[in-house]
Amino acid sequence: MTTAPGHLAVIDMQRVFAEPDSPWATPRFTDAAAGVRRLLPAFGEDVTFTRFLAPAKPEGAWQAYYDVWPFALQPPDAPLWRLTDEFAVRARHLVDAPTFGKWTPELASRVAPSGRLVLAGVSTDCCVLSTALAAADAGAEVLVVADACAGVDDDSHAKALHVMDLYRPLIRVVTVAEAVGETS
Repeated sequence: MTTAPGHLAVIDMQRVFAEPDSPWATPRFTDAAAGVRRLLPAFGEDVTFTRFLAPAKPEGAWQAYYDVWPFALQPPDAPLWRLTDEFAVRARHLVDAPTFGKWTPELASRVAPSGRLVLAGVSTDCCVLSTALAAADAGAEVLVVADACAGVDDDSHAKALHVMDLYRPLIRVVTVAEAVGETS
């Protein structure tokens, strides 16, 4: 298969979102993982995995956030922040951020050659959404792969996809098949 145009960012496929007993469990994580698996071959080396990490010391509104979620105040090497085993072995390029949005200078530089960012991962209604909006504002063409994302619940996932699709043509919601250029 030829390489798909653009750069794939796989958002936060971490244990903290995968494990059913985690306070941040994403119920359809395995569905999103299946979509990511289908996307990876089409992007070759043009893939960046991201991880959400807690800051060493929360500041501003993040203090109140971590008052609600104190379990998450763990160092970057804590097991909960690791990518799931399946993706850890595939993560040649990794971007860590203590923010929901992963549109960092490092990710922007990897997207720059094509100008197209393809997003997959979790959660649709938080980190995927935050990344998509920031990237679109910066001028990247953003494709959000609906069947390679998962939200905190099905309703939130659907609402986030709807909101992002309102940003057309800056952001488009697509399927895995559309993202990799498969034809029926």
